[in-house]
Amino acid sequence: MKKTNLKKLLAQMTLEEKVDQLLQLASMFYTKNKTEITGPINHFGLDDESLTRVGSLLGTMHASDVIAIQKKHLEEDRNKIPMLFMRDVIHGFRTIYPVPLGLSCSFDPDLAAECSRMAAKEASAGGIHLTFTPMVDYARDARWGRVMEGCGEDPLLASRMGAAQVKAFQGDDLSNHDNIAACVKHFAAYGGAEAGRDYNTVEISERVLRQYYLPAYKACIDAGVTMLMPSFNDINGVPSTANKWLMNKVLRREWGYKGLVISDYNAVGELVVHGVAKDMREAAKLAFECGVDIEMMSPAYHKHLASLIKDGELDEKQLDRSVMKVLRLKRDLGLFEDPYHGASQEKEDAICLSSVHREIARRAAEESAVLLKNDGTLPLSLETKKIALIGPFADNNAIKGSWACSGKDEETCTVREGIAELLTDAEITVARGCGDTWDDNDRSGFDEAVAAAKAADAVVLCLGEPQDYSGEGNCRTDIGLPSLQVELARAVIAANANTVVVLFNGRPLTLTRLDEIAPAILEMWYPGTEAGRAVADLIFGKANPCGKLAMSFPKSVGQCPIYYNYYRTGRPKQRADGVRERFISNYIDCGNQPLYFFGQGLSYTEFAYDEIVLDKSEMCADETLKVSIKITNTGKLAGKETVQFYLCDLVSSAVSPVQELIGFEKIYLKPGESKIVTLDITEPMLRFWNAENKHVSEAGEFTVSVGYADHMKSTKKFTLK
Repeated sequence: MKKTNLKKLLAQMTLEEKVDQLLQLASMFYTKNKTEITGPINHFGLDDESLTRVGSLLGTMHASDVIAIQKKHLEEDRNKIPMLFMRDVIHGFRTIYPVPLGLSCSFDPDLAAECSRMAAKEASAGGIHLTFTPMVDYARDARWGRVMEGCGEDPLLASRMGAAQVKAFQGDDLSNHDNIAACVKHFAAYGGAEAGRDYNTVEISERVLRQYYLPAYKACIDAGVTMLMPSFNDINGVPSTANKWLMNKVLRREWGYKGLVISDYNAVGELVVHGVAKDMREAAKLAFECGVDIEMMSPAYHKHLASLIKDGELDEKQLDRSVMKVLRLKRDLGLFEDPYHGASQEKEDAICLSSVHREIARRAAEESAVLLKNDGTLPLSLETKKIALIGPFADNNAIKGSWACSGKDEETCTVREGIAELLTDAEITVARGCGDTWDDNDRSGFDEAVAAAKAADAVVLCLGEPQDYSGEGNCRTDIGLPSLQVELARAVIAANANTVVVLFNGRPLTLTRLDEIAPAILEMWYPGTEAGRAVADLIFGKANPCGKLAMSFPKSVGQCPIYYNYYRTGRPKQRADGVRERFISNYIDCGNQPLYFFGQGLSYTEFAYDEIVLDKSEMCADETLKVSIKITNTGKLAGKETVQFYLCDLVSSAVSPVQELIGFEKIYLKPGESKIVTLDITEPMLRFWNAENKHVSEAGEFTVSVGYADHMKSTKKFTLK
């Protein structure tokens, strides 16, 4: 449909029809009978006529539902404007790949793009036009349940992973049936919630906000993301949905964003609960003045936008601009010509869980896993005859992760199934040992587990947290393993030292007690549909672990928030010999350092790093400084290594972090093979937000290092003139 047609369509719409193009309802309003949804209908003030005008729906399950709803809608809507169908396709549609925090540990934007392309194809076949992905909320506190859904504690990594997902979901042409639109969320600083408690207030300086929290959102906007979602939280006292400084000054005037904005679930209505709006009418006015185009699952716009315009409190031209953006998205998706966007139940059934898609999910699970510890126990021999699978996740298919869209537990490969497929002649004994929750104190399975361990050649001990213990609303003050699981681990390892611990979790855990006793620890996160096969490949050496941590694992929850790119202090800890120093910035009971560091991850092979080479020691602002380093696989197995480059500004007008990631590259090396990895440093990479909140670089000395957080293998100094 041409632009002039959209203008004509807009001109023929009534005020009420325009308003309801900005209303998003849950699919239950159209899939359940009126008796079942009497309460919501009354709350929203909806009648049969208004239901025919709604612009978009949230949460449909299958193509057959979308087709039926769209068909009936087009029959009843006098303007014949197709509905938009949106859903949270977070880490897969039906074929589920690792949770985003896990996938970020791959340090591989190309892999993230491949997974997103797969998800887009499945979701589009299922009738979805837009996904509420990527979530790039910068996070430093593992108590917050939604760290699972983000990219961890580094803005560069989040920027590259987020932008890759945007481009992969949307493609070059949204009307192509393999593509769907993307929505970046949650703008802004949702991951900075005080005390790691979801929906909580965020108190943050503008400098820290700009330095760490905003870059990934901006990267997704620069990648062409179609839609943006404000966050639930307030920032320094003003909820994002009504924050004019954030939404108008930063987002639109500074960044030039012209795309759609959608509220989070009932976020407009929650302005009243926040106490910044006295009623829903005022909430509608505040959100609309901040450019919130579409209201998700609250009735403020539907009930009050038309009267606010009629009373002269809002301008109808602003309404027209928002409606036009919605109509353009529908045009760009080709919905006026094909209102179903290629949705087909037959196509959905054929493409979902296909062998091709399962292989992508399996590879993603393998490359997202992080080998945290290994005393030589791993990999286990493929000739192992007697294997004991012990723990609450040994034969448990609830390991795909939260926010798994249409994914099903029963379609997820368990560890038992994965190992049984790989080692067809092995004798496998399964013993649960104990439960998976913090309040389960049943030790009755310990004796069976210990007996199985004693009789086995090798033990695979599967521990972790239930998949519904992380994700939205699942925040915790205790982020350790349930104490009973640690007791089980102690008993099993005492019975058989040839034990491998495999972890399933959605957040960094405090693993100090486990680390003290476990010979090997493999962090799998929630790996998705192909979980068990990926575990089998990794622990028996068919695949070589290559993941690196995207988020630090604290020694104690008391260290939270903890992150690698911390600011320098005037009284840093100097000694590394364990001698207690009193008047310094340090915990006296566990120190400042995490148990496992950002960027850390082992392999079954070894990589040797030469010294960094700089092509010059000084650079001007208009020049490029080339950094190079030679990496050699000195081990016996082929493997992948993520080469990480870190910067430190030695003297600046505002305190700088001790280290910050400025580049990374993942390389594959055969045994004995070498490769030179290079990074071009330009002046914009040296900029920081100063005390006046200006993005500047300053002449002076810098260091560039290669390694991982607090463990640099080589460092060189250079000067910006």
